[in-house]
Amino acid sequence: MVVSVHIADASPRAAAGILLRPPKPAVVPGLTYAETTTTAALGEPLLPPRDFGRVGMFAAWEDDAALERFSRSHPLAARFAGGWQVRLEPLRVFGAWAGMAGLPARALPVADGEPVGVLTLGRLRLRRIAAFRRSATPAERAAIEDGALLAATGMARPPRLVATFSLWRSAAAMRAYATVAGGAHSAAVAADRARPFHHESAFVRFRPYASEGSWDGRDPLAGLIGAAGS
Repeated sequence: MVVSVHIADASPRAAAGILLRPPKPAVVPGLTYAETTTTAALGEPLLPPRDFGRVGMFAAWEDDAALERFSRSHPLAARFAGGWQVRLEPLRVFGAWAGMAGLPARALPVADGEPVGVLTLGRLRLRRIAAFRRSATPAERAAIEDGALLAATGMARPPRLVATFSLWRSAAAMRAYATVAGGAHSAAVAADRARPFHHESAFVRFRPYASEGSWDGRDPLAGLIGAAGS
């Protein structure tokens, strides 16, 4: 399995078209799952977002060749061409996500110094939105303040799908943020376990192995992919 994340700026009209017409696995060869989303800066409201001018997509593919065919020929790929995209190798999943069956439940090896990507996914229980925001906001603030965070965004597809995607300078730094005793992320995890925020949720760790384009004027992985493991 190959997972890709795409982020691009778009006019409100183009953004609406992207959200209303996500790619379908039954139509796109080699695509097994895809969601198109609104986005929001980490710490800002996702539902509804303040700005409809930036869109996202995360998708799962049978292999790199399938993603390359999509990138060359699909009209939606052209909408994302001016933005940024990354290819990701799944390393570990906590929880489960029906759209991406086959994610590794046992951790695959990753060097402490390698950059990693993290995708958090949830289908909200609507009555738990306020409690979710109370727990998520401090965790997102702690991530923003962490010097090892390279880039991050919230992603959503109303009315229930909420997600975050983040890139970290090293696997060791990401683990430290996620597991530190008494930290905001650990507190959010504990609150969710006590009374779940979501009908379905997953926390997925990835190895980024190819990126291209520009996210806020730069590629946050430039010079990092392959450097730590070489």
